[in-house]
Amino acid sequence: MKPAKIISASLTVLTLAMVSSCTGSEQAKDPAEAKVEKLLSLMTIDEKIGQMSQLDPGTLGSDENLKKAVRDGRLGSLLNYFGTKEVNEIQRIAVEESRLGIPLLIGRDVIHGYKTIFPIPLGMAASWNPGLVKGAFRIAAEEASSQGIKWTFAPMIDITWDPRWGRIAEGCGEDPFLASAMAAAMVHGIQGDSLSDPASMAACAKHYAGYGFSEGGRDYNTTYITEPVLRNVVLKPFKAARDAGALTFMSAFNDLNGIPASGNEFTLRQILRDEWHFDGFVVSDWASVTEMVSHGYAVDEKDAAAKAINAGVDMEMATTSYFDNIKILLAEKKITQKQIDNAVRSILKVKFRLGLFENPYTDPDAARKILDPSFLEHARTMARQSAVLLKNDKNILPLNRSIGSVAVSGPLADAPRDQLGTWCFDGNAANSVTPLKAISDFLGKEKVNFAPGLGYSRDRSEKGFDQALKTAERSDAVIFFAGEEWILSGEGQSRGEINLPGAQDELISLLDKTRIPLIVVIMAGRPLAIGRLLEEADAVIYAWHGGTMAGPAIADLIFGIESPSGKLPVTFIKGSGQIPFYYYRNNTGRPATPGSWTPIDSIPVENPQSSLGYKSFWLDYGYTPLLPFGFGLSYTTFEYSDLSLSDLSMPMNGKLIIKASVQNTGKMDGDEIAQLYLRDRVGSITRPVRELKGFKRIHLEKGEKTEVVFELTSEDLAFFNGKITAAEPGEFDVWIGPDSSNGLHGEFILEK
Repeated sequence: MKPAKIISASLTVLTLAMVSSCTGSEQAKDPAEAKVEKLLSLMTIDEKIGQMSQLDPGTLGSDENLKKAVRDGRLGSLLNYFGTKEVNEIQRIAVEESRLGIPLLIGRDVIHGYKTIFPIPLGMAASWNPGLVKGAFRIAAEEASSQGIKWTFAPMIDITWDPRWGRIAEGCGEDPFLASAMAAAMVHGIQGDSLSDPASMAACAKHYAGYGFSEGGRDYNTTYITEPVLRNVVLKPFKAARDAGALTFMSAFNDLNGIPASGNEFTLRQILRDEWHFDGFVVSDWASVTEMVSHGYAVDEKDAAAKAINAGVDMEMATTSYFDNIKILLAEKKITQKQIDNAVRSILKVKFRLGLFENPYTDPDAARKILDPSFLEHARTMARQSAVLLKNDKNILPLNRSIGSVAVSGPLADAPRDQLGTWCFDGNAANSVTPLKAISDFLGKEKVNFAPGLGYSRDRSEKGFDQALKTAERSDAVIFFAGEEWILSGEGQSRGEINLPGAQDELISLLDKTRIPLIVVIMAGRPLAIGRLLEEADAVIYAWHGGTMAGPAIADLIFGIESPSGKLPVTFIKGSGQIPFYYYRNNTGRPATPGSWTPIDSIPVENPQSSLGYKSFWLDYGYTPLLPFGFGLSYTTFEYSDLSLSDLSMPMNGKLIIKASVQNTGKMDGDEIAQLYLRDRVGSITRPVRELKGFKRIHLEKGEKTEVVFELTSEDLAFFNGKITAAEPGEFDVWIGPDSSNGLHGEFILEK
């Protein structure tokens, strides 16, 4: 066997392979601590309250009001204030004109790029390539820091099982293992190898915690999460971010089991501080402190401030309940001086670690690398590896480069703003290279026949249909760009039905009837219910909102410059009625099996009550998803063989080596992502039918064969059972394969 290029993730890789610039042991020796204590001893109560306050400059009314607030030590942080000249001036005032010269921490949402926009984070997770994701966030940090921004409110690592929730676009999908790998990579990219590097920023793990479980997928909604699900699923990526050295956490909008996240002592103090020993600081989400009044958890803003401080929120974002009430609360003994000092201590420590006291200013020359060609090339690679091939009947893809002509159609074919996706305030649509442009550049404009058919994704007008059909009929293939406008996903952009909006399905059906080869590329901020489209199209690529270089990346795949290699980071459902649907569900006492259910249209009239079988399924959906987690095709084929385990039993303190061979049996070089899954057959609480425990991205030339190797310890098998986190002895199933529904199967026993 020839050694293959392998990129892997395992539980040990998450915490050891990418060593943080600020691990727990280094924090204990932090030289900044003595400096913090000295400064803290000099501060007045007003200056301490200032450090606990962050505002958007617009709320202060004028530039003069802002400058006065900074001179007076009224603010410790600003958000949405950027630009080298502007930030350097406000920092000069903070450092030279305030009493103690404490620099400001400038924050902004830099979620998937600053000027060079990468695919939405959900798309990046589809690459299953933490190293590439780390590089994308390093570039984002380089660009943003050149404008004076030293803190980004990323990564967003909320697990969700509901694709109706608009903010699924910002997260890494449904699986805690994959999301943990991405969380660590994102933190390392943002914070860099050295926190004092001018191109490094502070990361902020958000939204802590449970926000992605909002009822009905409706943003800001209530969440009810059992403690086993909280610890075994929701908190896993946050723990990975903390272990990677994330300097800050953000408390979420939602209430969790009746307690708002910004007033939740269980998550903020018991877990984050006492169990995980986090010593950075916690910032609230925008107005999430005062929104505890609306939740019905606080009487008024003073009460909300007390509850947030007691819970462990160190800095208030956007609202002024801390500034207005801390001294009153202190006098009333509803909070303590120690709590205030601990909050300020944590904030100052982060500022020292970032090197802001030594160098608060931004080099004006740093901005010269914005949109650097190497950054754009990385964005192109990221978009390429994020795309997932869902269907390729008769190997219609890749298209031959000598094709006579192609019809380019669909509302996302030439939508430069939409392809950037949600949460990219600083991205410029003028820098986007759209699919239409990229395909025209590749083939030549004379070979491209463009008729969008629809003006935008929600367009229901059929007035452009005739032109789209005529254009298709004089072309050798149709490439239809379907999906959602960017505004349909992101914060506050939840949907009830997640099918293709507008009249896209109708136009695709008409194009299918022309019998011209039909390729559909979907550019969206969530996994859509695309069952109808998947039946009609000859080939389907899911490209998400792919960022600045989405067009060239898609062209590379369509014409075979590279083979698609992405895998789904979420389960694709048949319709909203299947929500929630996630691959690591529990088995139930009556699991459905092939042949155990009767489709609704096949049920005879006046059928007997018991004839359908009492199993866990839907009459209209069955019991399987549209597409499973981890699924993704390639232009080549891969064969798995020779599964072996180092032993059939594993001691509680031992390890198990699991191997399999993977061969490229097709005619093209390509990347495969080999995935390791486990099932704990019997537990003190019921366990999932499968759980991802490792993955390896392998590059194989045609005909090449390699061996993938995974290592497991009892720590990898541990779970929270309602009382403790521990591995339990018993029988386990193991699979190595291409997705969560297929693979080579083995068995082993974990001994007592």
